[in-house]
Amino acid sequence: MTTTNLLAINVAVVLVLTTSLWAVSVAVKDSSIVDIFWGSGFVVIAWVSFALADGAAGRRWLLAIMTTLWGLRLTIHLARRNLGHGEDFRYQEMRAKAGSAWPLRSLWVVFWAQGILMWLVSLPVQVGQQGDTASGWSWLVVVGIIVFAVGLFFETVGDLQLTRFIADPANKGTVMDRGLWRYTRHPNYFGDFSVWWGLYLIALAAGAWWTIIGPIIMSVLLIRVSGAGLLEKSIGKRRAGYDGYVARTSGFFPRPPKRG
Repeated sequence: MTTTNLLAINVAVVLVLTTSLWAVSVAVKDSSIVDIFWGSGFVVIAWVSFALADGAAGRRWLLAIMTTLWGLRLTIHLARRNLGHGEDFRYQEMRAKAGSAWPLRSLWVVFWAQGILMWLVSLPVQVGQQGDTASGWSWLVVVGIIVFAVGLFFETVGDLQLTRFIADPANKGTVMDRGLWRYTRHPNYFGDFSVWWGLYLIALAAGAWWTIIGPIIMSVLLIRVSGAGLLEKSIGKRRAGYDGYVARTSGFFPRPPKRG
């Protein structure tokens, strides 16, 4: 199968999935279910690509399994955190502004938009499974696996530490500055960042250099748009002592906290 055909099929799959999810969201009046689906959507793309691509079997297995580990972990984490708590406040605000137009408008503003982003970010996973490049353990593949593993560790451990912190009533309204959160204010987002650059390095080893579009988009989303950038705008108002935390702790890339 040609790369163009593979990408086109995955676009169609993503649009079918996001449209179906949109229909569910209209029925349950909760657009934020799209966030739970985000990780799983990448898993579907990875395995559709695995089934259709003609690249080396070892590389296809590697990219599909790594994407599955990341995507299912994220979906399970968000499902446990969000289900049963109603629609996220961000979507409530958009719903209030759009009024009666929101059910239809959310189809392209939320669901199709996230679907296209998903397709673009996953370019290394799709195209990396194509081509005749050998699946040997080149240094790029090894480094990619290491970078991916570091990212999965940061987001998994960071999320677990934050979940336990929030569950303790004594910590209500205070700043999480323990564990990995001592070294970066967003270990979970740094983890996602590393995961996708790791996957890209494996795709790069297969010659898919141009799929760098994927990790770049993910990096912008995590650092400037819907990740750390969005959270930093409001969290200081909800957490006592956050200004001091900002002064001593890296905003994204881990480093030892400043003394002072």
